[in-house]
Amino acid sequence: MNTEVATLERPSRATFPARAERPEFNELLERARKLSPLVRGRAQQTERERRVSAEVTALIKDAGLYRAVQPRRFGGHELSLEELRQLAFEVGRGCTSTGWCYGLSAANSWTLGMFPLEAQEDVWGQDPDTLLAACIAPTGKATRADGGYRLQGRWSFASNCDNASWLALGSLVDEGDGKPPRPMYLLLPRSDYQIIDTWHTVGLAGTGSKDIAVEEAVFVPAHRSVSFADVLEQQAPGALVNDGALFRIPFLSGFPPLLANPAIAALQGALDEFVESVATRATRGAFAGGGSTIAQFGHVQTAVAEAEAAVDAAQLILQRDLRAATEFSAAREKISKEQRIEFRRGHAYAVKLCVQAVNGLYDVVGGTGIHLDSGIQRAWRDVNAVAHHISVNWNAVSTMVGQLRLGLPPRGQF
Repeated sequence: MNTEVATLERPSRATFPARAERPEFNELLERARKLSPLVRGRAQQTERERRVSAEVTALIKDAGLYRAVQPRRFGGHELSLEELRQLAFEVGRGCTSTGWCYGLSAANSWTLGMFPLEAQEDVWGQDPDTLLAACIAPTGKATRADGGYRLQGRWSFASNCDNASWLALGSLVDEGDGKPPRPMYLLLPRSDYQIIDTWHTVGLAGTGSKDIAVEEAVFVPAHRSVSFADVLEQQAPGALVNDGALFRIPFLSGFPPLLANPAIAALQGALDEFVESVATRATRGAFAGGGSTIAQFGHVQTAVAEAEAAVDAAQLILQRDLRAATEFSAAREKISKEQRIEFRRGHAYAVKLCVQAVNGLYDVVGGTGIHLDSGIQRAWRDVNAVAHHISVNWNAVSTMVGQLRLGLPPRGQF
C-alpha cells in the first residue's frame, strides 16, 4: 500500500481556531484524528528523512496539540497525562515516529512545568510555542560554578531535536562537597549545543533521535535546573507555581506511559491497514486454500483478534495507571514505592503485549508485507524498536517487580 504524498496541505485558521481560545479536550481529540491520515500519508517520507518535518510539526502546533500539558500561565491547556496519551495515540496510529515525537515533546512541556518559574519564562516568555527535546540519561558532567553550573558532555536519543529550540539534558552534577554526583536536568538553548547526525536505525527511524554534544563547557544558570530526586519524589519547584495535580506526578509514573503509547498506536495503525487493504487480497500459489482471500484463514483471523485485544488491554493498563497517579497527586498523597513499581510493571507489560501481537500480525501479512511502502512492516519494526527502550523493556523492568514481591531490594528506576 503506497501512502506516499508529495505535498501536505496546511489547514486554514478557520479549521483550527485561534490558540487564544482554549479548546476542550474532545475538540483537540478530533483535531488529532483529522491529522492522523495526513501524517500517515507522510510516514514513508518521514522515515526516509529520518525526522519529522518542520511542515508536519507546524500542523501539530497549529492544531494546538503541543500545548496539551503546558502550564495554563503560558497559554497551555494543562490537560491530564492520560488525555495527552489519547491525543498522541491518534497521531501515532498514522505514523509511529510522528506520534513518538509529538507525545514526548508535548510531555517535555510537563517536565518544564516542574522547573523553577524563571526557567519556564526563559523558554516560553517570548514564544509560548517553543518546543523542547530531552535526553533523560544523565551522561553529561557538570560542576558547580558561581550562580549555576558548567556543563559538558555528549548525550544520545534526543528525539525531535531538529524541531526543538531548547533541550533538557540529564547530567551528573559534582557539587564539590565530596558527595556522589547528583543527577539533575539542566536546560540549554539551541545556541549552546550541537546536533550530531547519528540516527540511522531499523525502527522509529523518523524520530530524528540524534546525539547532542556540548564540546566546550557552557554556563547554565541555577534556575535552569531541577534535580531528578525532586521530580521523582513529587517535590519539584515548579509545582509551587503550577498548582495543578499534573505537576506533582512523579516523573517515572508519568513519562514512561508516553514511551509505551507509540507501540500501541503503531499496532492499531497496522491493524487498520491490515483490515482495510490486506485481508481482502486473494492468495496465490499452489498450496491448500490458494485463491482464497487472506481473511478466510483461521490463523489470520486469530492474529487480527490478538492485535485488537492487545490494543484494548494495553490502553486500559496505561489509562488506569495514569489516572491513579493523577488521583494520588490531586489528593496531595505521596505515591508509595510499591505503587510506583506497579506502575512501571504496567508500562513495560503494555509494550510486551504489543510486541507479541504485531509479530503475529506480521507473520500473516504475506509477501507484500516486505515492501517498504507497507505500513504493517513499518509498525512491526517500530513496535520492536519501542520495546528496546530501557524504560519500557520488559526484561529490564520486570526484574524489580519480582524483586519487590520476593522480598528483595528492588534495583531499577521507579
